[in-house]
Amino acid sequence: MTAEIISGTEIRKEILAELEVEVKEIKEKYGKPPGLVTILVGSSPASISYVTLKVKTAISLGFHEIQDDQPEDISEADLLALIEKYNNDDDIHGILVQLPLPKHIDDKKILNAINPDKDVDAFHPVNVGRLMIGGEEAIFAPCTPAGIQEMIVRSGTETSGAEVVVVGRSNIVGKPIAIMMAQKGVGANSTVTIVHTRTKDLAAHCKRADILIVAAGVPNLVKPEWIKPGSTVIDVGVNRVGMNEKTGKAILRGDVDYDEACKIAGKITPVPGGVGPMTITMLMKNTVKSARMHLSK
Repeated sequence: MTAEIISGTEIRKEILAELEVEVKEIKEKYGKPPGLVTILVGSSPASISYVTLKVKTAISLGFHEIQDDQPEDISEADLLALIEKYNNDDDIHGILVQLPLPKHIDDKKILNAINPDKDVDAFHPVNVGRLMIGGEEAIFAPCTPAGIQEMIVRSGTETSGAEVVVVGRSNIVGKPIAIMMAQKGVGANSTVTIVHTRTKDLAAHCKRADILIVAAGVPNLVKPEWIKPGSTVIDVGVNRVGMNEKTGKAILRGDVDYDEACKIAGKITPVPGGVGPMTITMLMKNTVKSARMHLSK
């Protein structure tokens, strides 16, 4: 058996094409495009690279995009005031503060200051609560879990009644995707188990999974014998395990032993090119949803 590859790169293209159409419709109906502000504090190369990609994607879709760069030494009070300004800006529908922030600023206080209805990253406690309730209450889903669910649905994997095992219990991926897969609705209705470092017999739990979602941050943690034949495997891990001397680029590995898993799984995501490209895509989708919500009022 050779697993079908679930390409995040290809699914990303599909969704962005759909969003481009939506943005045109919003412009025609309301006379203004979705608005997104990306706030970058300091000059971390990794943060700059990530924000640049977000900005580039937003502009390509026709968003009203503001990249608001702030110095490393901005005070917490000034950053809070900046967020409040965008909370009250009717042309901005999504507010994103790039993490991590400098040590003198409380990340939690900053994220909690964002209007939950403009929190397109879905990190605000109000949006976490909405996600738990589910249904129409869940306005925004966190971007990486939302991308995972999209990949599962668009790959044609049946989720209703499926045994889903999530390896990892982080607030960013593990917990929210578990909640999302257990909810009523399309791409959900699953029976979900969360496993982690304190779980007894991790391998036995993974072996039961019709859908195995691995977000542990440990390269090649999941061995081929842990995988149920024909199952769908979503590898969220992106681990730097070395450097390619010829290209100078980092060598990346997922949390799953990909080469061997391909011989057993029915469907699998690669690393890179799997879940990674989906995160920014779902950020754009949340912003479009927010724009429709705000502009229709």
